[in-house]
Amino acid sequence: MIPIKLLMHINSPKEEVFEALTESDKLSKWYTTIVKGVFKLDEIITFEFINFAEFKFKVIAITQNESVHLEIVESEFDNVGHIMKYDLDENDGKTRVRFTYEGFGEMDDSYANMNYSSAKYLESLRQYCHTGNGEAFGSPSYRS
Repeated sequence: MIPIKLLMHINSPKEEVFEALTESDKLSKWYTTIVKGVFKLDEIITFEFINFAEFKFKVIAITQNESVHLEIVESEFDNVGHIMKYDLDENDGKTRVRFTYEGFGEMDDSYANMNYSSAKYLESLRQYCHTGNGEAFGSPSYRS
């Protein structure tokens, strides 16, 4: 398998970044405007991308203010079983986010598209944490 790995720093405390990753009302400000579910182990979270797709993720690991790992369990695309990991630590007074997306067998167009999209949404996360405004899919500020 070939993972996507991204690393970034956010000038916000780990607790705030973790909340932005795991609270539906905050996710809807930087990821997609419709998020349903509670981030607890083995719970299902639904991310709806209006007029595009809906994905259901299972929370497979969660550690307060440290990490959240999600597995895609329902999708209209060929990505069921893929895993997204957000791991947080402190570095030079900032929160370091290590993002990993596992499940790709080759670096094809799907891999390239998800690599770009993942980076775009991580930048939206950073903007949300810094300013309170992100670029969630379906929001007025979303750049398609």
